[in-house]
Amino acid sequence: MPIAVYPGTQLTGASVMDLVTNPRAQVDAILALHERFHTPVLLTAMDLSAEAEAFGCSVRMEEGEIPTVTGRRATTAEEIRALPIPHPGDRRTGVHLEAAGRLVRLTNGSPVLGELIGPFSLAGRIFGVSESLELSAAEPELLEELLEKTTDFVLEYACAFKQQGVHGVILAEPAAGLLSPRGLARFSSARVHRIVDELQSDDFTIILHNCGARLVHLPQILESGVAGVHFGAPMDMRAALSQAGEEVILSGNLDPSAVFRSGTRQEVEAKAQELLSFAQGRWNFIPSSGCDLPLDTPLENMDAFFETLKGFAA
Repeated sequence: MPIAVYPGTQLTGASVMDLVTNPRAQVDAILALHERFHTPVLLTAMDLSAEAEAFGCSVRMEEGEIPTVTGRRATTAEEIRALPIPHPGDRRTGVHLEAAGRLVRLTNGSPVLGELIGPFSLAGRIFGVSESLELSAAEPELLEELLEKTTDFVLEYACAFKQQGVHGVILAEPAAGLLSPRGLARFSSARVHRIVDELQSDDFTIILHNCGARLVHLPQILESGVAGVHFGAPMDMRAALSQAGEEVILSGNLDPSAVFRSGTRQEVEAKAQELLSFAQGRWNFIPSSGCDLPLDTPLENMDAFFETLKGFAA
């Protein structure tokens, strides 16, 4: 289950701009990857600027680049308190919701997961990442006021994905990996736990993505109650599999740039085999990229990844 949508532009001829503004173009890219690699799970695009844009953040959109937030939407306590909470479907969040619904209708029951940002990472895009980290130490109560707003929105947005018929969501909290374990527990896991309590069920899975987390964060991440956790390259997957037990599904963590984008086919195969060796005898591990694959990731490297998995399963 590599996190990959933008490489699909190599198969459809669409641009990144098309994928983040046109649900049909996004679905075409996802289905093209699905047809080539026979992916067992289909993911909507990871576009972590869409939620911030709905809050009024400025977003830079350039051809060939994934959209990025520029500047800060709120810089003071007064601006945080006056910040209106948007609705799911506002601005480009509607693109991803429509893409999710189209995938559900077109894939005849294949699992579909929506992708959206987590509460702390959204707060970082609104207030600034370094500023949010400083706020967690200097004025934690003010940060929690902002997190109340971002959690409310993320909860409603995830609920809107659920109403589209998807089988779950991947909740991306990359900025939470910059917190201390104690800070992560307070400012991320506690908020994610609320979303889990409201939405997670036998037919709706919540997977927490944290590409910056390290082993020291693992106990606090598991406090969130999510059904699955998706880790990036910094995580010691061998140790994480040993410590997490079998109650939660773990996934990750091949480096999207160093392995998938810049590695040779042989290097991808070797790294995938190494990753699989950690999980021998365990049912609760899904091999994946550690984060979103760059749009220029060689498709031949993705071929090597999937062929290695097939060979291992055989």
